[in-house]
Amino acid sequence: MFLVINYMRINLLKSKLHRAKITNVELNYEGSCAIDQSLMESANINEFEMLHIYNLNNGNRFTTYAIKAEKNSGIISFNGAAAYKGEVGDLIIICTYAEIESSKVNLHKPKLVYFKENTNIIDTVKSKIAEQKKGKIINL
Repeated sequence: MFLVINYMRINLLKSKLHRAKITNVELNYEGSCAIDQSLMESANINEFEMLHIYNLNNGNRFTTYAIKAEKNSGIISFNGAAAYKGEVGDLIIICTYAEIESSKVNLHKPKLVYFKENTNIIDTVKSKIAEQKKGKIINL
């Protein structure tokens, strides 16, 4: 007799920095995206974790990894080849994803960090899935 166990895992959003602004581009660097350490902590992003980056100004989408920038500096820097993917001032979305056991999908809550308009200053940190309702973002 065989025991059938569901080991399926689903990739879900783990964290998001929404509408952050590129502050630096450093072509002559080995690669990566440097992020203010306090922003990384707010979004639960680990150093060297894979990042999915979406540039709202030019439509570029790419993956790289996170490195820490000086705490409370507001820095988000595209380094190395990533420097070709955006310009200082571009608005971006930075996401991380995690594999979640399918039986626990409904328990998962991503860490969502929003920024004040055109700055790298945190406006709201939400640990629950946000829902658009009557033009406002609310916590469920």
